[in-house]
Amino acid sequence: MPIKIPDNLPATRILESENVFVMTEHRAIHQDIRPLRIIIVNLMPTKIETETQLLRLLGNSPLQVDIDLMQMATHVSKNTPHEHLLEFYQTFDQVRHLKYDGMIITGAPVETLSFEEVDYWPELCEVMTWSRTNIYSTLHICWGAQAGLYYHYGIPKYNLDKKLFGVFAHKPLDPTHPLLRGFDEIFYMPHSRYTEIRQEDIDKIAELHTLAKSDEAGTVIIASKDARQVFVTGHCEYDRMTLANEYKRDIGRGINQSLPKNYFPDDNPDTVPPMVWRGHANLLVSNWLNYFVYQQTPYDFIDNPENAG
Repeated sequence: MPIKIPDNLPATRILESENVFVMTEHRAIHQDIRPLRIIIVNLMPTKIETETQLLRLLGNSPLQVDIDLMQMATHVSKNTPHEHLLEFYQTFDQVRHLKYDGMIITGAPVETLSFEEVDYWPELCEVMTWSRTNIYSTLHICWGAQAGLYYHYGIPKYNLDKKLFGVFAHKPLDPTHPLLRGFDEIFYMPHSRYTEIRQEDIDKIAELHTLAKSDEAGTVIIASKDARQVFVTGHCEYDRMTLANEYKRDIGRGINQSLPKNYFPDDNPDTVPPMVWRGHANLLVSNWLNYFVYQQTPYDFIDNPENAG
């Protein structure tokens, strides 16, 4: 799927060098088609890295996608240049009148706080309320998944004894579900979190369907019955070295952090980790785009308010 992004977004050069099909705004305006419109609510501190990771996955399909980026107006980002945010990001007030085919809500390094303690929680709640009528399907990632499950269904998160950190094996529970179409019987995904959701809480909500679990990492993919809400508790979007960089960052801060599990060959942090989750990451996102955004969204959803909800 060629993704339409600003010509001078830093991710453009990176993705083009990786042979990802990127369509610049100049070329896209000459195509007479109705592209999918996706908005990314980027809550990660390293926004340029995260937007590149997600755009890489969104670019792996044959349709045109228009991308907008949203930041929280009630939070001051300390790790992304202010000029980058001004040029490429919008606030909720700037897009609240619009409709989108899909939305992605990223993770955020705020797990040790209660949801209500997060400075932008009221604003994010407003965004999630708006998504019920203005977004056809939303993909929530890691803390974003926990936040969405809590807000929409009242499902709590629980503190872990130690950080769940590494690359873990998962099994599809419903291999016939379109979101898992083409998945192997075992697939891998990185996790990096201090909290968890529990299956017994999900089981109490008839509207939710658990699609994949891990013996070590717990429930990983949940969806509403109509898949207009999808929750992924891991980080399918992570690059090869993301966990390595997190590990080195924590060690540099004096945190007694264990090595990420099932990641470095021979548990040697000086080695290059194999990227064993890329194929399923692409498959998961392309399945979501194809089966629950492209094929389900009414053609005139964005222009016709009666199609929302």
